[in-house]
Amino acid sequence: MSEALQFVLLLKLALATVLGGAIGFERELAGKPAGLRTNILICVGAALFTHLSVYLAQIGFTPDGRPYGDTTRIAAQIVSGIGFLGAGAILHAHGAVLGLTTAATIWVVAAVGAAVGAGAYVEGVGTSLLIILVLVGLRPVESRLLHRRRKVSATVRVQRDLRFDVIEDILRGCGLHIVSRRSYEHESDRAFDVELIGTSKQIDEAVDELRRRQDVISLTVD
Repeated sequence: MSEALQFVLLLKLALATVLGGAIGFERELAGKPAGLRTNILICVGAALFTHLSVYLAQIGFTPDGRPYGDTTRIAAQIVSGIGFLGAGAILHAHGAVLGLTTAATIWVVAAVGAAVGAGAYVEGVGTSLLIILVLVGLRPVESRLLHRRRKVSATVRVQRDLRFDVIEDILRGCGLHIVSRRSYEHESDRAFDVELIGTSKQIDEAVDELRRRQDVISLTVD
């Protein structure tokens, strides 16, 4: 009986390796930091933890037939633990947010591993195929959407009492990403050089809103 359980566990881990590797292979080709080995390890680890969660909870039973342990206790920590790992993959760089897809992939790969560890093989395989379809199949659509966005440089000259926080709120409110910014102090005014990413409509909206302000002296966009 023990050998049969060990054989089942090995099959689960092998399947987790294949499914995690399939998703990780796509991430590796895309040049992402969480690639082949990372996704395999996450998937295998989640599968093992889930298997142990079920196994340990069924070691002993109460007189009325209920297991002493909680089958969800270890598995529940996978969600929060992998969520913490995914958060570390999200980088904030000069106002831009990077790594969201990598973080989401890490999270869902752990879910695939948990499904395999719980014996939900069809669900695990089906989810893996769906993940690969999303990552690969939607890439051309995402590329076309990104082509609509452009990067521009803008110089905003304002009165000395106007802080950049006000300018930043306007730009972000219009949906623009601030890539970088520099400030220059003058005797009678100050200037902000900013690099922005957004659609033409978002840029035009931000320009119109800034030019309507009395404390904005001039605005140029390249």
